[in-house]
Amino acid sequence: KIIATLLQKTEGDIHVCGINIDNDREIRKIIGYLPQDFIGYPQYSARDFLLYMAVLKGMTRSQAVPKIQELLHMVRLQEAGNKKIRTFSGGMRRRLGIAQALLNDPDILILDEPTSYLDMRYKIDILSSIRRLAAERNMAVVMSLHELDLALKVSDVIACVEGDHIGKTGTPEEVFSGDYIQKLYGVDAECFDPRTGAVYLRGNKSRPKIFVIGGAGSGIPVYHALQRKNVPFAAGILMENDVEYQDSCAAASRVVSVKPFFPVTEEEIAEARSWIKTCETCVCCAETFGPYNEANRALCEYAKTLGKLIPVEALYHLEGI
Repeated sequence: KIIATLLQKTEGDIHVCGINIDNDREIRKIIGYLPQDFIGYPQYSARDFLLYMAVLKGMTRSQAVPKIQELLHMVRLQEAGNKKIRTFSGGMRRRLGIAQALLNDPDILILDEPTSYLDMRYKIDILSSIRRLAAERNMAVVMSLHELDLALKVSDVIACVEGDHIGKTGTPEEVFSGDYIQKLYGVDAECFDPRTGAVYLRGNKSRPKIFVIGGAGSGIPVYHALQRKNVPFAAGILMENDVEYQDSCAAASRVVSVKPFFPVTEEEIAEARSWIKTCETCVCCAETFGPYNEANRALCEYAKTLGKLIPVEALYHLEGI
């Protein structure tokens, strides 16, 4: 807000593109700003609102009209341009706010939580457009984001706020390495994957009732179903680089795993068999088996001999599931 000239600086000096922040008139010519609580003028249509904002930014009507049409198309509001803002959903207002921030082709675009209220489609569209504009126009974009997966994918540089100061700063790869993010947000390591920015809910960690044989993502829907029902379960045998491994660590109470690219040992097979033996039931989510998951095929056969193997679809009809 200080950079956007909405708040007075408390001390020190701030320069934006060589311009002292005290020269707020000149600063406003080169920045675009989207506040977190953007509302617009409800009685205006989207097109009239953008025209009004363009005039405030010093644009002529002949400059503003084609620019407004371009921006309405970019934020996918071209069909709603003549509708009153008061009829807009939260997501539509957010997209309109991004459009007004881009009216004057700013050198610096400041966005406060730009993806709030936006569904997946519009998040992808808006962030892709902003990345493209930043590259084409050499425009600096400053965003505040709480969506870690988006910050990881869209940012060139990330600065983490720790209370009243900036903590770690660097590329996404530098900031998300190790356990810094987990410590910053106070979350368990198993509930966050720094490689993808994905967040996982912690499951019931008591003694497992069901053993889930998965792999290659096949077990994820079952993990989530059991997690929603608060049913403790064990999972395995999984490579630690399997797409569902992080999910299983968060949701399951026990996970039998193997280091990436290492063969399954007799010890790991014995551990998995012992859990199958003590669990009430077992489900196999894997549909095909090959040389690298032969151990899981054998576990299915073992569960079958114990009379504990049930089809995945039967899982949802068990009492308490």
